[in-house]
Amino acid sequence: MKKVTVSGKTVEEAVESGLKRLEVTLEDVEYDVLEEPQKALFGLLGGKPAVIEMKVKPDPLKEALVFLRETIDKMGVSAYVEPEKREEGTYLNISGTDIGVLIGKRGQTLDSLQYLVNLVANRESDNYVRFYLDAEGYRERRKEALVTLAGRLSEKAVRTRREVRLEPMNAHERKIIHTALQNVQGVSTYSDGQEPHRRIVVVPK
Repeated sequence: MKKVTVSGKTVEEAVESGLKRLEVTLEDVEYDVLEEPQKALFGLLGGKPAVIEMKVKPDPLKEALVFLRETIDKMGVSAYVEPEKREEGTYLNISGTDIGVLIGKRGQTLDSLQYLVNLVANRESDNYVRFYLDAEGYRERRKEALVTLAGRLSEKAVRTRREVRLEPMNAHERKIIHTALQNVQGVSTYSDGQEPHRRIVVVPK
């Protein structure tokens, strides 16, 4: 975080000096007055300038974009990142070539990148901002595949009258399965095991 200590004849003058040094606007900073200015006695002795400490406010989105773009570049992938505000949070949509490298097996690389982006973006912010990573619409395709899988396995559980255990999934994907089957007659679901091997079990009623 950029921070400077500056002085001026008045607090306002010190603020202007700080903004110039940091090359930002007043909306981008917060500051504390360390010393109030004191006028010289009879205009001759004892005058003191105002002293302030100014720092740039953390910008989680900027931190997220810088980190993600640098990481993608270091992975040798040519890609473009576009932020998108949604109801559940901010999505960082990745597009380009060789995107499969960033997605990884069952989205594991994408999930790891998402975890790191949230750590870096919020390390100096007082208000937590949640970021979601997507690559060429992978999240929606994966959701559709999971919903289809849930339907198929629920039918199997009903047909065989036996529990069906799915492969280990992260919390977000388990929620998709639970939601897809919560109103399906004849089955119920629960999660079993410890992270990162926690999985869903489909149970015939």
